[in-house]
Amino acid sequence: MDILQDVLVILALSALILYASHLLRVPTVVGFLITGALAGPHALGLVSHLHAVEILAEVGVVFLLFSIGTEFSVADLLALRRPALLGGSLQMGLTIAAGAGMAWVLGGSPGPSVFLGFMLALSSTAVVLKVLQDRREAEAPYGRAVLAILIFQDIAIVPLMLLAPLLAGRAADPGMELLMLAVKAAGVLGVVYASARWIAPFLLKRVAATRNNEMFLLAIVALCFSVAWLTWRIGLSLPLGAFLAGLIVSGSGYGHQALARILPFRDVFTSLFFVSIGMLLDVGQAASRPFTVIFLTCCVLGLKALVAGGVTQLLGYPLRAAVLAGVGLCQVGEFSFILAREGLALDLLKPEVYQLFLSVAVPSMALTPPLMALAPRLAKVMAKLPLSRAWHEGRYAPAAPADHLAGLKDHLVIIGFGLNGRNLARSARTWNIPYVILEMNPDTVLRERAGGEPIVYGDASYPAVLEHLGVPRARLAVVAISDPGASRRAVKALREMNHKLVILARCRFWAERKQLLELGADEVIPEEFETSVEIFARVLERYQVPRMEVDRFVAQVRAEGYDMHRSLADPSACPVDLRLPDVEIARLKVEAGSPAVDRSVGELALRRSFGVTLLAVSREDGVLSNPGADDVLRAGDTVLLVGRPEQVAEVSALFKPRGFAAH
Repeated sequence: MDILQDVLVILALSALILYASHLLRVPTVVGFLITGALAGPHALGLVSHLHAVEILAEVGVVFLLFSIGTEFSVADLLALRRPALLGGSLQMGLTIAAGAGMAWVLGGSPGPSVFLGFMLALSSTAVVLKVLQDRREAEAPYGRAVLAILIFQDIAIVPLMLLAPLLAGRAADPGMELLMLAVKAAGVLGVVYASARWIAPFLLKRVAATRNNEMFLLAIVALCFSVAWLTWRIGLSLPLGAFLAGLIVSGSGYGHQALARILPFRDVFTSLFFVSIGMLLDVGQAASRPFTVIFLTCCVLGLKALVAGGVTQLLGYPLRAAVLAGVGLCQVGEFSFILAREGLALDLLKPEVYQLFLSVAVPSMALTPPLMALAPRLAKVMAKLPLSRAWHEGRYAPAAPADHLAGLKDHLVIIGFGLNGRNLARSARTWNIPYVILEMNPDTVLRERAGGEPIVYGDASYPAVLEHLGVPRARLAVVAISDPGASRRAVKALREMNHKLVILARCRFWAERKQLLELGADEVIPEEFETSVEIFARVLERYQVPRMEVDRFVAQVRAEGYDMHRSLADPSACPVDLRLPDVEIARLKVEAGSPAVDRSVGELALRRSFGVTLLAVSREDGVLSNPGADDVLRAGDTVLLVGRPEQVAEVSALFKPRGFAAH
């Protein structure tokens, strides 16, 4: 029962510290690390069975890697292939080389030095994604680049763990060990492919067919631990097996359901993993050499930010995005702790180096949120540096044909080529409105330009880019990007360049609207407002409120400054209650071969025979409102009928091919 007491202490203390972390806006992972540091043997000593806690923590690692495997897809990676494969490999390779070089210069041997580079190369997916979501910047250009590199890092943990025993020199013949490792990896990949393609779908389909949630959960957990145990038995690692098990489930088509069922267990056991890492931190030892810890922490943050920012620039992103991405990836990641545990077991890390690593890793994670909040200011300062246009706007920024842009006048400028930008460009093309597009994703620019779109790569906050787009001669600009900060900078730059330009901007939330208007936008459309309008309009239509009244109500809501609560409280919005619960308004297509084809409205006698009323007939050459008895129905017409549900169901047979009901 002592282990139960230890778990109770950990959970209770974690809850208190996580609540304090929430109030102080400290990342959850850091809260768990602090919990472990306080409860561990080097501080309060509240936990006595450290080995038992470490076993539970190992389960947490298995669940963590399994969940990543279920979320991983080769197709997803290929969608971000350039920043993920090129950017991720460059970022990790350069960071490993720099970290290993520093360790070697300070007197480290080759194997441990390279392993230290492994640990430094990883960033914290949990911390960074949480900050990006809180700042609503996950869809920003730099946010997509950061996400792609993090995905690559999460996958790279697997080969890094495979290489750890080789770096430790455990094999008498490293060449043979590497060959055997390749053979084992090929065999495991073959098993994974076969399982994901045939075995897992076959088994999980039958388990899912029982509709028994408990059985499905047990099958998923058994599969996870079976593959993890198998890889451990052949000399590979448990986390690797868990990751491969996740891949098997993901390839079977049941990955999302499996992840949903496993998430609560993953979160609980993973929290124990981070707590167990915190228990290994000797706070006293770190406090005994504060200047060393501070100096090394600053070196790690600076080195990783410089490498990640440089790689982002090489990918073609402008200076501002490179600065933000560099700061976002500058911390040590949670998977580094998994590597550190492996390195300690393989004697790649000495205990004092391990403690020093923990003393640096924890502050680097804790400093990430405030550093990311300060990053835009740093980017603004660096934008004033006398650097070339290639540095500020992107080294590989493709330029649109100068002759095409030179002739533009009274045109539309579309900033952002997501869903809104694409629809707007399509509308402009349909109505022969001249337009030009500005987009920050280099791959999108190259792809769309090949398709004939007048699209330019660049950042809308730079006057030179706006000058290139002909903004001084434009009539209207639409800011259709999802990054709130970038939207504000774009609106400000557009207004400063052309005071007569009509600027329309989108934003996600109502709270963002006021600042965009103050910066110079003529109109701002909040997504949450327009979504609410569409929802209540469709609800009113379902209750047979006349369309004229719905339109008047929508206009009233907009006219009153989006004050929905006040509008909804106004009973004059719909003075007459016309809800008819026993009446159905149906649109039916007159299909070829049906009894209604080539017969007049009078012949069908819909009102007399079925009790329904024909309101209108829609066809290719127009709409017949209130059709007369002599009007003839054609194949392909759509009729609008009103009647009770059972009457509509009965009359619908007239508009279907003869013999349809028999089938």
